[in-house]
Parts: sequence; C-alpha cells; structure tokens
Amino acid sequence: MRVALAQVVTGRDISANLDILENFARKAKKGGAELVVFPEATMRAFGNSLVDIAEPLDGPWATRVRGIAAEIRIVIVAGMFTPGQSGDGSGDSTRKVRNTLLATGPGVEASYDKIHLFDAFGFAESDTVEAGTRAVTFELGGISFGLATCYDIRFPALFTANADRGAEANIVCASWGSGPGKVDQWRLLARARAVDTTTYVLACGQGDPATEGIETKGSAPTGVGHSAVVSPLGEVLAELDGGTGLLFADLDPAVVKEARAKLPVLANRHTF
Repeated sequence: MRVALAQVVTGRDISANLDILENFARKAKKGGAELVVFPEATMRAFGNSLVDIAEPLDGPWATRVRGIAAEIRIVIVAGMFTPGQSGDGSGDSTRKVRNTLLATGPGVEASYDKIHLFDAFGFAESDTVEAGTRAVTFELGGISFGLATCYDIRFPALFTANADRGAEANIVCASWGSGPGKVDQWRLLARARAVDTTTYVLACGQGDPATEGIETKGSAPTGVGHSAVVSPLGEVLAELDGGTGLLFADLDPAVVKEARAKLPVLANRHTF
C-alpha cells in the first residue's frame, strides 16, 4: 500500500488550513497514495486559542475533511480539536478541548484522543486539553494502523497496545517542540517505537514555521519537520527536512511478518 505524509505548516485560520489539507490530499492521491497523514493541530496551530474552534466530529470542519476524503477517494488522518468531555467540574465542558486525530475516507471512520499530554519543556498542554483514555486502530487495505499523537511517542506502552490490537503500522501525528536536541529525539523515538513493536512508524510532523518565514514566540510546540517513515526493524526509509513537503512510502505487511519472525519482541516480552 502506498501512503503519503503531508508535512505542512498550519496557522490560525481554520479555513485556510482546510485549503492546505485539500491541496496536499489531492497531490497525495495523484502520487498513488491510498492514505495521507497530516500533522497534529492541522485544524489550528498551537500558540492560538483552541476552545473557540473546537467542534464535534460531525461539525463543519470534520465534515469538510470527510467530504474531501470521499471526493478524492483517499483516507485522511488529520489533527483537530473537539470539545472536552468532562470540563473542569463546573459543568462547562467547553473549558477544555480534546486533541483529536480524525481518520476518515472510503471504508474508514475512526478518531483518537491524545492520551499523554505535553506538560514538559515549559509547556502545559493539560491547561487547555483533556486527555483521552483509549487506544484506537483501524483497518485499510489489509493493514491495521494504530494512532498516536506527538508526546505519545515517548510512551512505548501505547504502541505495544496498538500492536496487541493488530497494528502493523503506527501513525504518529505531531507538532513537535523545537529546542536543543529535539530533532534528534524525534528521530530516535520514531525508530525506537518501530523496533519496540516491529511495526512501521509513520511519523508526520508540522513543518518548521521558520522555513515559511513565520516567527513564533513563547513555548508552544509549533513543529520542526523531519517527518519520516521507519521500517519494523528501525530503518529510516524516507525523511523530509524542516520545510513543507510530501513524503511517499510503500508498506508491505509481509515485511512486518518477516520482522516479527526475526525479532519476536512482542512474543518474548514479560509483564512485571
């Protein structure tokens, strides 16, 4: 199966971000992809208010993404924000949002709420975001895909849980925070999670806003680029640099089966 990773730089304008999504989805389809992955915060970039644009999965933004996917006949995975479920205890559930991945297209309809919130490196995602509670996988073209978001990549148990549910590829949508050593950590973690679970890892991040001449302020994680596809044995099959771009890769479930025969880490593990 051919897949594409769309490394984009989104901003505050959710309509303009939809235009970016549609443009890259059409390019992905033209390139032969059956699945195109967009980053976390495709709906609106971090560093902007989120509560005012959060909407349910049947709201206008998600409905438009669903329409694009149906029209082009491609499965789209993209980051959006949905209303929180429990609020802050006051009965007002709009005070927090959920950081949600929407997966939609022919034969696919799923969503995942980010479990591990980015309370690190001077940023407190939990101030505005409510954590999800469950692992999510979906099937496409005979391949099972697990979903994860950004900071999740630092927690191997989620990826193992996805593999236990049958995942042969793990999708990680991110808006990675910049800083010393952060690109190296992103690369390291993507390769480690692939080897941990003998799955492909499709690691799609927001591009570096600086490559678009956009100046960012504060500690909001706005992207560093370096989206990559990693093999089940940890080989980087393809990688972008910091700027916007579209990366293609071909996935073969037989490669996963072969890797698991050589390196049966899932079968050999112990629970403590």
